[in-house]
Amino acid sequence: MTNRYASAKTATAELAADYADYRDKEVMQALVTAGALVALADGHREDVERDELVGFIHRQDFAPTISQRGIAKAFHNHVRELQENYNPNVVIEALRPLAGLSLTSVVVRTAERVAAADRKIHPSEEKAISLIRLIMMSLPANKSLAVLSPGERRAGQP
Repeated sequence: MTNRYASAKTATAELAADYADYRDKEVMQALVTAGALVALADGHREDVERDELVGFIHRQDFAPTISQRGIAKAFHNHVRELQENYNPNVVIEALRPLAGLSLTSVVVRTAERVAAADRKIHPSEEKAISLIRLIMMSLPANKSLAVLSPGERRAGQP
């Protein structure tokens, strides 16, 4: 009997870890997309913008299961994707999982930090931030996915 309970407990812990990883990826994708959109808004991306994004996500523990290197790689990929073939639907779909949730303000704050990273906020960056804010407020709330605090994620509570 003990083995069955131990096995069920292990399976529950693995499920919680998978869920935390999935949520971290969604959060990271939204933040990286917002950062990439703002970084490109003034016509070019600077390393300081990437560094600010990666550092902010890491310091705030918004995606604790993802390394700084993984965040930087995702940022690079999103920048490249937006440069090669800008598609508003890509941006909208990346932001959708966080729409209407408590992390909406975090997405906007992340975009603002990226815009200010080079110590000058270009008018096109302000427009990109306004667009992000509009998207986040216009999309219907995603009630099927609960946002966990970093403490809840580490504790493995789904």
